[in-house]
Amino acid sequence: MAELVPITGELRAYAWGRPGGVSAALGREPGVEPEAELWLGAHPSAPSRRAGDPEHGGWSDLAGWEEDRGQHLPFLLKLLAAASPLSLQAHPSTEQAREGFAREEAEGVPGDAPHRNYKDPHAKPELVVAVEDGFDALCGFRPVGEVLTVLDGLAAQVEETALERWRARLTGPADTGDPATAVRDTVGWLLSGDPAVQRLVRTLGGTDLSALPERDADLVRLLARHHPGDPGIAVALMLNRVTLAPGEALWLPAGNVHAYLSGLGVEVMGPSDNVLRGGLTGKHVDVAELLRVLDFTPGPPPRLAPVEVAAGVRAYRPSTQASGADVPWQVLQVTGPAEVETGGPSIALVLGGEFGLRAETSGATGDPLTLSRGEACFVDRPGRLAVTGSGDLYLATTLS
Repeated sequence: MAELVPITGELRAYAWGRPGGVSAALGREPGVEPEAELWLGAHPSAPSRRAGDPEHGGWSDLAGWEEDRGQHLPFLLKLLAAASPLSLQAHPSTEQAREGFAREEAEGVPGDAPHRNYKDPHAKPELVVAVEDGFDALCGFRPVGEVLTVLDGLAAQVEETALERWRARLTGPADTGDPATAVRDTVGWLLSGDPAVQRLVRTLGGTDLSALPERDADLVRLLARHHPGDPGIAVALMLNRVTLAPGEALWLPAGNVHAYLSGLGVEVMGPSDNVLRGGLTGKHVDVAELLRVLDFTPGPPPRLAPVEVAAGVRAYRPSTQASGADVPWQVLQVTGPAEVETGGPSIALVLGGEFGLRAETSGATGDPLTLSRGEACFVDRPGRLAVTGSGDLYLATTLS
């Protein structure tokens, strides 16, 4: 019979976090220190703990559950509260993560070393759903024509030589017809440390940007305020900027370049902490490794539309293939009474209202559990989950 186990997550206080942001979202008294993420999952660096008496179930945290059960929880659920831009980053595929992890292990790079790229051998495709209005993000390379328009707007304000070199790389040889190759060449140059790029970026931080579209000008001002002189500012002008309303989502598979700018969202991702950074951060930057894993194909923002599966239930199901196999999890947003099927272990988090949950497996019904705002639970096996109450509940669940 499935068991519903109350769990507590670990708070991550990164510098870009919103002061008291996670606590406020959970309905608790917010403090003044930055609160960036709440982790709910079995990742060994921050496994969620069983609330109450751990002896009752034989495990004290979800890493222990994995060991006891011989199972792998294929996702990590996070609540993210960003007050300032995150790093320019991407995540590896499963194959890339395994190779990178094995390489750094063989090289003897300590697991907690600041310059370590691969903390584990897992992929980290991720899905983010906006919880409040105005979730702001950069994600994926925008069409080349849009970038050329931005460069035209900068022509009267910055060094023409650098802009011409930027244009030349973006347009590439006329006979190639491959925009992804041109984008790769351009990004590699922008992050190469070329003095022309350094002068260009310094100029961007202090020049009149009125000839640019307002969203692009605002982006440059924002990033220059937080990361003056960083070449990631130039790369950011090559990315799609997206602002999400509550319930809107982005799907970021392996190789997608992105940087969240601000907002509150629920993230579900592969159970990994592998991040390859190219700029806009004080943390370790490895341009060569980032370029190795990036997908440089330009296109529209990677939005993911939810599917209405029942009254009061919306499902976010990534259809893109990750590492050669379908992503083995989905996210359900539940706002009212419903019955949902879970294909495997699941984690529920309530961000508004109150819900009653009861699990049914093979015709047997388990004990009910009530979750109020800010509370979470773990469902240890597949089955049917009867939900009562109303509000805002997010359920990350394994697919069968």
